[in-house]
Amino acid sequence: MTEIDAPGRQRTPDDTLAAVAQGVRRVCEDFDDDYWSACDADHRFPSDFYQAMADGGWVGIAIPTAFGGGGLGVAAAATVLEVVAASGAAMNGCSALHTSMFGLEPVIHFGSATLQQTFLPRAASGDLHVAFGVTEPDAGSDTSRIAVAARRVEGGYAIHGRKIWTTKALEAEVVLLLARTAPAEDRFGGLTLFLADLDPKYVSVRPIPKLGRNAVASCEVLFDGLPVPDSRVVGTVGKGFRHVFAGLTPERVLLAAESVGIGRAAVRRGVSYARERHVFGRPIGANQAISHPLADAHARLEAAWGMVLRAAHGWDVGDDVAGIANMAKYLAADAAFTAADRAVQTLGGMGYSTEYHVERYWREARLMRIAPVTQEMTLNYVAQTLLGLPRSY
Repeated sequence: MTEIDAPGRQRTPDDTLAAVAQGVRRVCEDFDDDYWSACDADHRFPSDFYQAMADGGWVGIAIPTAFGGGGLGVAAAATVLEVVAASGAAMNGCSALHTSMFGLEPVIHFGSATLQQTFLPRAASGDLHVAFGVTEPDAGSDTSRIAVAARRVEGGYAIHGRKIWTTKALEAEVVLLLARTAPAEDRFGGLTLFLADLDPKYVSVRPIPKLGRNAVASCEVLFDGLPVPDSRVVGTVGKGFRHVFAGLTPERVLLAAESVGIGRAAVRRGVSYARERHVFGRPIGANQAISHPLADAHARLEAAWGMVLRAAHGWDVGDDVAGIANMAKYLAADAAFTAADRAVQTLGGMGYSTEYHVERYWREARLMRIAPVTQEMTLNYVAQTLLGLPRSY
């Protein structure tokens, strides 16, 4: 594979992306839909899948070669996650990988040499699970209202407060944590980013019961005086929001890629059933009421994938693709949910059963229209930033 020292240096060639897809596909062949349904039903983290991906070097694909990673960019990482989702793993498989693959992006760009040398090689090998702690119950999409406090103590900080929707907090050793180091009046300027240990002496974790993606828990995390030394500050004190924001564009791209993969898995199931299911002496796929919705879903997914690649390649060569990335995420999330919903409709009653797995795709595709940002907030960005319309909030 083509190796580069850091993202944003060059476009990954198409033949490299094809090789990445082929390699990941071989790993995914050992983990079928029944495996993922069992993990989801049992609320069991897919440790064996994660380890197989780590052993293949796929977890560290976007981490610079200087730290043991593959040195490839967002296009390669998006390809990995699209293939994983399309294999039937959907969000359960992608969420097991996502934060380890790209969660330490702020450390790559803003972290000290000590932080980089301590944590990036472990992340690249798959040895380190990482959680991402930003969302709070009283802040939501308004990050300026974050209240988790980092109070100054000798040699560092003590963290107090509560985060929610912290993915992989049960498995993670560290959390990339956005906390307030200055009064709320400073809004974004009062936020600092930390790479903190999830020390059970000071941290309690509670999984949040939810509709889907149950193999990878989303958690409420309570911090009760968690000590964090100065050496664990990522970047500059007070500029944490800026550091986190710098990673939002590639995150949008990766989530969009995952959405496309879920949609493709759903269409594949729907098409297979439409070919095999015979009613009134012919396959139901011969009826345009069945075939046209599936064809339309396929077209929407292909268009969304084109936007994903456009954004990913642009990011990798250093272009400003924030608008394209946000539109890619918006279009992919809608395309995935449309595809999953139409697959359920194609299977009829069996689509509502767990036997054919499309109900699981439907549940996980629905999440993509909410997380990590809602469709409405994405449209706000497009309207205000790309179209120059005034803010409504």
